[in-house]
Amino acid sequence: MDLSVKLIQPFAGWRPRPGLASRVAAPPYDVLSSAEARALVQDNADSFLHVSKAEINLDPALPGDDALVYQTARERFEQMCRDGRLQRDATPCLYIYRLVMGDRSQTGVVAAASVAAYRADRIRKHELTRPDKENDRTRLAATLSAHTGPVFLIYRQTVELDALVAQIQRGAVPDESFLADDGVEHSLWVVRNPQQIERLVALFDRQPRLYVADGHHRSAAAARVCAERPSADRFLAVLFPDDQVKILDYNRVVRDLNGLTPAAFLQAVGERFTLTRSAGAVVPDRRHLFGLYVERQWYRLELEAGRIDEADVVGRLDVSLLDRHLLQPVLGIFDVRRDQRIDFVGGIRGMAALESLVDSGKMAVAFSLFPTQLEELLAVADADQIMPPKSTWFEPKLRDGLVIQTFE
Repeated sequence: MDLSVKLIQPFAGWRPRPGLASRVAAPPYDVLSSAEARALVQDNADSFLHVSKAEINLDPALPGDDALVYQTARERFEQMCRDGRLQRDATPCLYIYRLVMGDRSQTGVVAAASVAAYRADRIRKHELTRPDKENDRTRLAATLSAHTGPVFLIYRQTVELDALVAQIQRGAVPDESFLADDGVEHSLWVVRNPQQIERLVALFDRQPRLYVADGHHRSAAAARVCAERPSADRFLAVLFPDDQVKILDYNRVVRDLNGLTPAAFLQAVGERFTLTRSAGAVVPDRRHLFGLYVERQWYRLELEAGRIDEADVVGRLDVSLLDRHLLQPVLGIFDVRRDQRIDFVGGIRGMAALESLVDSGKMAVAFSLFPTQLEELLAVADADQIMPPKSTWFEPKLRDGLVIQTFE
């Protein structure tokens, strides 16, 4: 690990002109299907989805990786810059970004993070990427000469950083603040003061490492672009302290019972777990407790402690235990990254979403899980290991197009 590499730097960001952020800033490209994105922007020509998911401007029959998609993204982005919907800060800045969701808030620093630090594992990963998604974000960044969707990074909380971030906000009106249609409040402060910028950069440089929470494909794409264009040696990121970050459950649904009848399926599950009928939805409230929903009935699943190796930082994760003791031996799902029989449902959608998928016949069975804990994620990353796919769901989601980083 090269500790001489500066973790972050300021940059002259492109931002929506005053008063337009609520229309421009958009959900991340990968939480919406193309059809959902088309519906969302039907009456909003300013939405950044016209850039980040440019296929919504084209014939739905066109492949999502067609060259015209990336050409259209560039045309839309350049038009927004030309007509002033996006305006560039005159000097390199850092930005304070606060999100408020219900009774929770998290405040991060928007910065240009080091590709060299990412390559040297000072910015740590915990997930494998899918080639198709990595290729897509690489082509988009290279075509736009810009990083438009921020990578969500976590750092170990420190008193000094807490105090400085609070001081910058104290008494200052946000440069932008709006309530998104999902009820999340987004606020942005531009940090132009050279002394504050220098202090933030120095304090972050004391961090031995950062962690990718969300944005593995975007950060991997940035490293690939930099390999071809060395001047693109930074990528757009928002850095949050670990004590403000919340991970929600990431649940599983499966299309069939692998040729088993419901009774035979439950019998096979009961040979590996303690299986108990439940009068209502099972929302696991601790590790190693699972919910199972099949044929309009919920069950509690508990795994015997003897089957769990707590010294194995990956194997002890609930997502790993479900894979090893149920999805593989009972349902025959051995590669959750590629098997089309399994899908994943973010906990923000609740247990009703799982019930609806099964009751409609789209899925045969659903599993609810206790959320992966942040310390579990950090332990996996520190051990230089990889978590199973779809282990974490972070809320609230960062908005694309609120601050954009361009490069030569």
